[in-house]
Amino acid sequence: MLNLVLFGPPGAGKGTQSKKLIDKYDLIHLSTGDLLRGEIAQGTELGLEAKKLMDDGKLVPDAVVIGMISNKLDANKDAKGFIFDGFPRTVAQAEALDQLLESKQSAISGMTALEVNDDELERRLLDRGKESGRADDANPEVIRKRIKEYNDKTAPVAGFYQNQNKFKNINGVGSVDDIFGALVDVIEEYNK
Repeated sequence: MLNLVLFGPPGAGKGTQSKKLIDKYDLIHLSTGDLLRGEIAQGTELGLEAKKLMDDGKLVPDAVVIGMISNKLDANKDAKGFIFDGFPRTVAQAEALDQLLESKQSAISGMTALEVNDDELERRLLDRGKESGRADDANPEVIRKRIKEYNDKTAPVAGFYQNQNKFKNINGVGSVDDIFGALVDVIEEYNK
C-alpha cells in the first residue's frame, strides 16, 4: 500500500498536486481540511467548534482528527493507498498516525514537502480567497497566523520523518507540471 504525506504550508499547492497524484496512483485523498469543512457545512457540533478554531488560525484537537482519519481508512479497506493532505501537522500527530496505521497493518511510505516562501504563500492564499470565498483565505492577518502556526508547530514534523528516512522536499514554486514531475520522481523512490 502506498501511503503518502504531502506536506507544506497553507497555499503551497498540496490540493492541486494531490489531485494529480490521486489520478496517477489511484489513491484515496484524505484531506483533513475537507473532512473538517464537511463537518462545518453540515453544522455539526464538531464542525462549529472546528470553524471557530480555523477562523482564528488554530489547529483542531488531535483526537478528533485521528478519529476522522480512522473512520476514512476503515471505509476504504481495499484502497491502493492514501494521500494524507494537511496531516500530520505536529510530531504528536505523526506519532499517532504511525500508531493508527500500525494497528491496521500499514505504514507511511514517505513524506514529501512542497517548499514555498512566505510572501508567495500569502499572495496565493489571498488570490484563492477571492476565488473560493473561503474566509480563512481572505484575511491577511489570519493568513500570517496560519503560516506562523505552520512554521512553529508543523515544520518539525519533517524531522520526525527524516529520522525514519521517509522525508524528501521539493521546490513548490514553478509550473504545476514541473512540480508534479518532481513529486513523481520522489514517489518512485518510495515505491522501490
